[in-house]
Amino acid sequence: MRPKLLARRLIAAGVIAIAGFGLARLDTPWMSHAEAAPPPSVPVAAVTSNNAAVMLPNFTSLVQRYGPAVVNITVTQKTRPTRFNPNQLNQDDPFFQFFKGFPAPFNVPRGGGAQIVRGLGSGFIVSADGYILTNAHVVDKATEVTVKLTDRREFRAKVIGVDKKSDIAVIKIAAKNLPVVTIGNADKVQVGEWVLAIGSPFGFENSVTSGIVSAKSRSLPDENYTPFIQTDVPVNPGNSGGPLFNMNGEVIGINSQIFSETGGYQGLSFAIPINIAIRVKDELIAHGKVTRGRLGVTIQDVNQQLANSFGLSRPMGALVSEVAKDGPASSAGLKAGDVIVKINDRSIDRSADLPEAVAELKPGSHAQVEVWRQGKPLTLSVTIGEMSDGTQLASAASPDDHAQLGLEVRPLQPDERAQIGGTGGLLVEGVSGPAQDAGIQPGDVILAVNGTPIRSVGQLRSVVTKASTSVAVLIQRNGAQIFVPIELG
Repeated sequence: MRPKLLARRLIAAGVIAIAGFGLARLDTPWMSHAEAAPPPSVPVAAVTSNNAAVMLPNFTSLVQRYGPAVVNITVTQKTRPTRFNPNQLNQDDPFFQFFKGFPAPFNVPRGGGAQIVRGLGSGFIVSADGYILTNAHVVDKATEVTVKLTDRREFRAKVIGVDKKSDIAVIKIAAKNLPVVTIGNADKVQVGEWVLAIGSPFGFENSVTSGIVSAKSRSLPDENYTPFIQTDVPVNPGNSGGPLFNMNGEVIGINSQIFSETGGYQGLSFAIPINIAIRVKDELIAHGKVTRGRLGVTIQDVNQQLANSFGLSRPMGALVSEVAKDGPASSAGLKAGDVIVKINDRSIDRSADLPEAVAELKPGSHAQVEVWRQGKPLTLSVTIGEMSDGTQLASAASPDDHAQLGLEVRPLQPDERAQIGGTGGLLVEGVSGPAQDAGIQPGDVILAVNGTPIRSVGQLRSVVTKASTSVAVLIQRNGAQIFVPIELG
C-alpha cells in the first residue's frame, strides 16, 4: 500500500464549525535577535539494567528553563460553503449520467453561510517583546490567532508575515518581559545526538517528548528549499511550529512534518533548521516578504551509476537535467548534463544542497559555480536571478489581488497559443481561495474576464482590481469554453 506522504499540516487535531471573527494583520519594523542567558547543561543519569550501565539524559532543567517560552496556538479560519463539483462523481453515482458531458463543474453552494474551522499548533517566543516563530501552515489564512502561555495568560496575536516556501511564519503578541528561547546553530547538529520537542499534540498543552537526530539535509517531496532535520522524536497534530531543542537548551529546529500512513506519528518526524527560520524571520519583519536567488535549472541526485557514467569518483553534486531558457544558468553557459559540485565556497554534495545555497544568494550578485563537464572541472560565473512565487497576482504593486482571486498564471507559449487558436490567454498553474472554490483547475486557459479578452498578467490584474464583488471568467478546458463566476475574496 502506498504510504500517505507527509501529514504536514499538523495543526488539524480536529475541525469544528463555530462562529467567525475578523482577520488581524500587522506590518512592523525590523527587530534584533533575542538575547538570552547561557543555557543550562543537561545532566546525564546512569541507569543500571542487567549489569550494564546506560547513560540517559535528564531534560528537567531544560524544560523548567525554556518551557515557559513555548506557546500554544489556536487558530480559526473562515471558510466558504461547500460547493458541488460534478467532475468528482464516479460512474456509480446516480447523478453521473445527468452531468456527463459538461466540460466544467457547476458550483452549487451546499449549506448556508460561511463557517469557521478551528485548529491547533505550537510556537516559541524569540523576543521579550512578543515576537513568536511558528509554521506558516499553522497561521496561513487564519482569521484569528490566539496564543496561550504556560502561565495561562492568553493574547490575540497578529500575523507579521508568512513564507510558504520555507513554512515559516512570524506572529506577535502585545506583551513585555516574556521568556525567550536560546537560538542554536543547526549546522552543528550531529546525527545521533539527543533532542527534545515541546508542543501541543492533539491539544495536550506543553507536552514534552524526546529522541535523537536520525539524519540531516533530508529532501522531501514538494519541499525544494529546506534541508530537513530528521528525528525519531514523537510529534503529532498540534506539534507543528514547536521548537526542537538540543541538550544545551538551544533551539535547532522547528517541528513541521511527519511521514505517516495514519496521520499520526510513526517514527519519522522532520524539523526546519533554525538557521533557515531565523533568516526568514528577519526578512519577514524587515520587508514583509522573503527574497531568494534563482539559478534556473532543473536538477536531480547523482547515484552510483550516473557517477560512473560521468567519470566522478563517487556520487556527488546536483545533476542538471534541464536549463531554463533565458535564465541565469543559461546566460552563464550551464548545460544539461553538468554536475554542479560547488557554489562560491559551498560544496554541493547532494542535489538537496543546491536550492538552499542558491536561495540564500542575493539577486543580482555574482556567484562562481563549479561544474563537472565531460570528465573535467569547469568554473562558470553566474549572475543570480530572483526567485518568484510564480506570476501570481500578489505583486508588490497590488498585494491583495491574490487574496481576491487566488490564481497563479503565466502567458501562453507560442505553441500553446497555436493549440487553442487564439492570440492571447493565460495558463493557470496554481489555484487557491475563490478560484479554487469556483472550480478553476491548473491547466485551464483564461481567455477573458468580464468580457475583456486577457493577453497579459497585468491586464488580468487591472480587470480584477476594477471589479466589485465577483468576476465572470471565460476559460477553455479540454477544447471547450465556459464562463465560471468567481466571488472575490
